[in-house]
Amino acid sequence: MSTKMNLNLDWRFHLGDETGADFMGWDDSAWRVVTLPHDWSVEHPFDRAHASGTGYLPGGTAWYRKHFVLPADVSGKRVRITFGGVYKHASVWINSNYLGQRPYGYATFTHDITEFVRPGENVICVRVEHNEVADSRWFTGSGIYRDVTLEITGLCAFATDGIFVTTQKVENGTATLKVQYETLGADGAEFALQKPCGCVVAQAQATGECGSVLLTVPEAMLWSPGQPTLYRLVASAVRDGAVTDENVIPVGIRTIRFDCDKGFFLNGVSTKLKGVCVHHDAGCLGAAVPRAVWARRLQTIKASGCNALRTAHNPPDSLLLDLCDELGLLVMDEAFDEWEGTKNKWWQGHNVYPPKRFGYAEDFPQWHRVDLEGMVKRDRNHPCIVMWSIGNEIDYPNDPYVTPLFREVLGNNDANKPLAERLYDVRKPDAGRLATMARELTGIVHALDTTRPVTSALSFPELSTRTGYADALDASGYNYKEQFYAEDHARFPDRVIFGSENSHSPEAWYAVRDHEYICGQFLWTGVDFLGECRGWPVRISQAGMLDLAGYEKPLYAQRKALWTTEPYVRIAVCDAAAEHREAWSQQFCWAGEEGRMMEVSCYTNAPRAELFLNGCSLGVKEIGDHDGCRAVWQVPYQPGELRAVAGDAQDVLCSTGKAETLCLRSDVSQLKADGQSIAQVEVTLYDAQGQVAVSDDECVRYQLLGDAKILGIENGRPDDLTPYAESFRHTYHGRALVYIRAGRMADSLVLRAYTRSGLRAECALMQQ
Repeated sequence: MSTKMNLNLDWRFHLGDETGADFMGWDDSAWRVVTLPHDWSVEHPFDRAHASGTGYLPGGTAWYRKHFVLPADVSGKRVRITFGGVYKHASVWINSNYLGQRPYGYATFTHDITEFVRPGENVICVRVEHNEVADSRWFTGSGIYRDVTLEITGLCAFATDGIFVTTQKVENGTATLKVQYETLGADGAEFALQKPCGCVVAQAQATGECGSVLLTVPEAMLWSPGQPTLYRLVASAVRDGAVTDENVIPVGIRTIRFDCDKGFFLNGVSTKLKGVCVHHDAGCLGAAVPRAVWARRLQTIKASGCNALRTAHNPPDSLLLDLCDELGLLVMDEAFDEWEGTKNKWWQGHNVYPPKRFGYAEDFPQWHRVDLEGMVKRDRNHPCIVMWSIGNEIDYPNDPYVTPLFREVLGNNDANKPLAERLYDVRKPDAGRLATMARELTGIVHALDTTRPVTSALSFPELSTRTGYADALDASGYNYKEQFYAEDHARFPDRVIFGSENSHSPEAWYAVRDHEYICGQFLWTGVDFLGECRGWPVRISQAGMLDLAGYEKPLYAQRKALWTTEPYVRIAVCDAAAEHREAWSQQFCWAGEEGRMMEVSCYTNAPRAELFLNGCSLGVKEIGDHDGCRAVWQVPYQPGELRAVAGDAQDVLCSTGKAETLCLRSDVSQLKADGQSIAQVEVTLYDAQGQVAVSDDECVRYQLLGDAKILGIENGRPDDLTPYAESFRHTYHGRALVYIRAGRMADSLVLRAYTRSGLRAECALMQQ
């Protein structure tokens, strides 16, 4: 049989290089003890000496060492260790034996350490090198930022990611599943499919070290966003009649089809992809994001009407895909942001020249096959995944690829690009190379999975449809190029087209809604993220419909009005004199100088809305298709109450006063004493009337009593440069979020909060 162990606890960490730290007997007693996942970048202050693209946080070189004990019967067993993600250039040793390196910071990789482990103490050593932080266009993090697991099986076991389950067909309620398997020395395999209740509904046996079987499932419950039903496949590797390994795999029974004229079909039902792109960080937690944090975010995102996610622009943490399976979110799983050509990396502010040019391109020629195969094999059993993406904006104009077909080209973020960078130069890489590379990458994916289309997010389709790049794909994703949908559908009637990256504008959505052949869109972005910032002191991208703390922004209200049908209205306000008055600059806040003109927006899916100020109607607005589910009033500010009524829905904003009460509210009342469970505590300031004191932010200091740790404090404010390691932070629009990680002792925990004005609050948790 098999045992899987989580190895996240009690790693020794040293920031800095240490020659000889790969030796099993190295003295690491003075090193700091950390729990994985761990990102050392967010433990340090923001500094404009670091790259703006990666959020002004540092990198470096560091070592991790883990001492662990194996039982006496480990001899004769197969032992494998899996790293979910290490950013980046990870070198790994076990008991002083070098296992190898993995440059790509987003790769999940496994080492078979059977030959090197022993009963009793063993030591894993990992060197992480991330010295150049200007190696990305967004925050990457540094360190072992995903889970590490150890698996002990019989010597005859399933190969790593050696089981692949697909839905072959569903007819008259009966599903046929195909299970392909690969073992290491077994002479057969057994499979049992269980319903969510645990009862077995299908079984099969196979002989041979590798092979496949069919499972027939009567009255199959299909997986979908509305009902994400998951079965369990229990797979057993067998040698001489004895079970030597067992894997349990969640299975979602579903069919998908992409049609060049009719769009996307899930289980035979026409479905528009209403998606968002997401990066991998969570503000103060950096890249080391626990499952519970993603669960809170994804539940909020789905409530907006969203049914899909794009992993931008790299393989995600597998726990994110687990959650998408469970919640019913479709996924476009993306592999790379660059291939052989290194992209511009901003380090002094967005579009501030000159750029730096570090990145994955230096490792791509040697590692792309291994990394792409690893992503597909790891993720292919997730029913949520409906597309594989081999790259994002690889064809970005002149970055670095050029073509004689266009003498001068600007991309969508090239406002300040110097003329020399905009012009065709025969000495630069030719864009025709991308077609060759795309064919190779598509072939790699097809060799492992033919059930999903291969796509790429094209930034320059007006070129890539002429070079053969788009021809190499099963589906073409267009980034911010809705204007070419109709033209290219006419030019390429057999081609599947969708919006792989789109602005929040209603017009971008209407281009999907009103064209049956467009499969859907993915908004940039679902959540604000560290990096890709405009310049100091702003440390984040503000493109999300949720802020870094996971709270809704007006962009969220706009999207919910566009994507949902339940009665809905939400008020958002901005200064009418502001240069930009779209949802980016609005707030859920009624405040200002008396008489100052304010622009009030009501986002609603109703055909009309009426706005009231202190009980007096300001008129009814009809909302036509061109209005983007938005009615707008110009209103001189007066203290009091704004009320919007739209059909059966209404929303209220009230002028708020000084903060009088501080409240802490945890998403859980009890933590498991496992050293890893997470509580998310919402911090809110209220005025005397019980309204959120959105215009009276205060600095809040925190103290945690008990065997647990404050992992971080986030408020979502773009220019708050308070070091994340501090125990205090201002609220933003009256709110903040505190992350607490459990200890390992049964204990009562108390989080206490204090403001300088004398407000006090506490939140009690039990840890068992």
